[in-house]
Amino acid sequence: MRQNQQTNHAMRRLVLLSILLAIVVIGLGAFTRLTHAGLGCPDWPTCYGLLDVPQTSSQISIAEQAFPGSSVEPAKAWNEMIHRYFAGSLGLFILAIAIIAIKRRKQGSPVVLPVIILGLVIFQAALGMWTVTMKLMPIVVMGHLLGGFTTLCLLFLLHLRLKSDLASGTNASVKKYRNFALLGIVILTMQIALGGWTSSNYAALSCVELPICQGDWLNQLSFEQSFNPIPEPKASYEFGHLSHDERLTIHIVHRFGAMITTLYLLWLALRVFRKTPNQTIKKSSLIMLVMLATQVSLGISNVWLNLPLNIAVAHNLVAAFLMLSLISLTYKLRKNTEDVHYG
Repeated sequence: MRQNQQTNHAMRRLVLLSILLAIVVIGLGAFTRLTHAGLGCPDWPTCYGLLDVPQTSSQISIAEQAFPGSSVEPAKAWNEMIHRYFAGSLGLFILAIAIIAIKRRKQGSPVVLPVIILGLVIFQAALGMWTVTMKLMPIVVMGHLLGGFTTLCLLFLLHLRLKSDLASGTNASVKKYRNFALLGIVILTMQIALGGWTSSNYAALSCVELPICQGDWLNQLSFEQSFNPIPEPKASYEFGHLSHDERLTIHIVHRFGAMITTLYLLWLALRVFRKTPNQTIKKSSLIMLVMLATQVSLGISNVWLNLPLNIAVAHNLVAAFLMLSLISLTYKLRKNTEDVHYG
């Protein structure tokens, strides 16, 4: 019994560490993308054939001969490799979680979710490889971003399930908001995907005024190629391949999506806060409101201040925190409104 408790505690601690590491990986991924270091290493998983980065003049010379057309930039290469180191470490942590879960399946440990997370992180590694080999094709970059967010969210869901200290019971006053919260997750996921598409197509600064874009933006909208997932083959998609009008269209769609997402989540949080007598759910609603207000402020600041690096990275991280707060609220709503059956 005592050994089982120790093993369960170790797994919970490992999941928490993995969540923290996943947050770091998302932040480093955003930093790598925003410093234009996605192709800092032209190969994968090594960097110019090395486990670190070419630094000496002889190493740089050999690397440039081995990869003609590539100019070694050690700073960008280190950005990319540090991201890979942390992502690889996260993969090992998740492998350990899956192994422990399988070993403890007879003791009631969740197995399906850890195995799904392991499969996802393997696919995420493939997306990381394709990001390099397919030269930053936008759909792959966006998929890599969503894969990182999904990994974090599933780890957090596993943490909630392992924690399992929330008593279930009927609470009719907020029962109907369970499905509204699930819809909120879908809406926020779509908005995060739009953000990834905006970033991967270098459209963040295509609209530099608030609350609307500069000039005759309405007549500049062009949807024909703006959301085409498979673009024409290019030697590289770095710094974008779309026209100004197409990037402007992507930015505007992302901005309207932000308005819809903000209004919906604001309504959800306020309604749940007013309707529930449960203090735990009230607290989750408030946390989500704080994350939402912070995210909106960061989005506005990105436009006003011309996409400063620290704010742009924070915009990615707070999007993750907003999603986690929404998942927490959804989980608690479902747990506290489960029908209790007797007999």
